[in-house]
Amino acid sequence: MRRLLPLILLAGCAIGPNLESRLAASIGQSELQLVEGFGVPNRTYETGGLRFLQYEERRQVMHQLDPYWGYPYGRFAPYSVAGPVLLTRSCDITFILKEGRVQSFTTRGDDCR
Repeated sequence: MRRLLPLILLAGCAIGPNLESRLAASIGQSELQLVEGFGVPNRTYETGGLRFLQYEERRQVMHQLDPYWGYPYGRFAPYSVAGPVLLTRSCDITFILKEGRVQSFTTRGDDCR
């Protein structure tokens, strides 16, 4: 996944299917196929006959603040200083497997496109 997730996230900038549509293709795949395509997951967990495989992606982006509006925090930001701010963007994808096959997935984060 460490190899593939950045490509999946960057593909969100292009015109085409969204992340959820692209990940839907993994439904029904075996765990082996999932790991072959996405790499070794960051975390795994098993409970109640289900297996959860979580992939994480973090990236940092620099934003320039507007001196008046305090972008991206709004007009009433606690400070009104112009200058760059470093933001961390994230996207966590969790695949839920039952009997060794992907049943569903969830996404969480501010960079899941």
